[in-house]
Amino acid sequence: MPLPPLVPPGPPLEREQVLRYSRHLLLEQLGETGQRRLRAARVLVMGAGGLGSPILHYLAAAGVGHLGIVDDDVVEATNLQRQVLHTTADVGRPKVDSAAEHVRALNADVAVTRHHLRLDATNAREVIAGYDLVLDGTDNFPTRYLVADVCADLGLPLVWGSILRFDAQVAVFWSRPPREAGYPAVTLRDLFPAPPPPGATPSCGQAGVLGAMCGQVGSLMAAEAVKLVTGAGEPLLGRVAVLDVLAARWSELPLRPRPRPSAPSSRAELGYDPLGLPVTAHAAAVLAAEPAPAVDDDGPTLTARELAERLAARERGEDDFVLLDVREPTERAIVQIPGAVTVPLERLVADPRAAEAAGVGPGAAVVVHCLSGGRSAQAQGILRGAGYADVTNLAGGVRAWVADVDPSLPVY
Repeated sequence: MPLPPLVPPGPPLEREQVLRYSRHLLLEQLGETGQRRLRAARVLVMGAGGLGSPILHYLAAAGVGHLGIVDDDVVEATNLQRQVLHTTADVGRPKVDSAAEHVRALNADVAVTRHHLRLDATNAREVIAGYDLVLDGTDNFPTRYLVADVCADLGLPLVWGSILRFDAQVAVFWSRPPREAGYPAVTLRDLFPAPPPPGATPSCGQAGVLGAMCGQVGSLMAAEAVKLVTGAGEPLLGRVAVLDVLAARWSELPLRPRPRPSAPSSRAELGYDPLGLPVTAHAAAVLAAEPAPAVDDDGPTLTARELAERLAARERGEDDFVLLDVREPTERAIVQIPGAVTVPLERLVADPRAAEAAGVGPGAAVVVHCLSGGRSAQAQGILRGAGYADVTNLAGGVRAWVADVDPSLPVY
């Protein structure tokens, strides 16, 4: 059953707009009124990357009147394999600037608001509250849960997508859909109650992603946004679309609300999640049952040049340590520091004894590294917690090694 249109119609279309959107006007489910709803809509797109690129392209082409873009990153050469909104000439520019420029080049009628910032608990509600609908194409769990919780609190519909390697998921979440349509009130926490522990799931930058799949998934998300704004068709609310690109197969899973405790009687009874945002009593109970792992104190570090000196000393028999690479095997195939043993962080998170199984005993001195130092810092804490007394983290990781020791190597 269709939902009521999310946005009331805007002013009548001008002659040039009738010509531009004529293929929409021919669709009975959209028509002239639906196009006017699109022209009146305010849609926020989280991320101008792999999913944000097709989303922004198609929403701008569809004639959405106002697009907001949230992204704090700059365009890098590694983005161009999948982030088709940007070009080689955009490398080094803020993504919001590049995205806004290309959106306006496609459709000058679309107003664009650039939010060049990292969304956090201090600004999320203010940013999101100014829009009718949010599409989340971000690639990290804290932001996904932050956006989902704020949308749930505000009662805004959220079109959500997630991609990794050759697989993807798309859904619509809405904490307060119109009752008359009979759709369930579901949020991200009904699908995944809490984020996974840090390091348990690799990112696209660690595991890779098929670029063309971003177009498939982002286009579906844009279509869901058009349907919600205009009231056309049946949205992916209460359903999760799952894509297996290698099998060329879409499948569907039902999504229903999890049982919720009674509502809190006052603001004082609301819990606060690790992101610092008030959450529902249900979400607070989930987080209480599944607390975030404790964060170890920062351990010792060394620079890339210091590591090079220690490796040379090890070669001469004057030093004894294990160099542990916690990246994925596909990352090591691109570039590696010579003489390293590999145990991916995902394995260490699942079982700290994985290092010992790889021949790295608790009595060994260990220097751990990853691409830029974040995953290796997590691994350092895991190893110290497992009884390894001498664990040092390579500050800056492989990127620092390439920059300071061996610039001839590639880096990603």
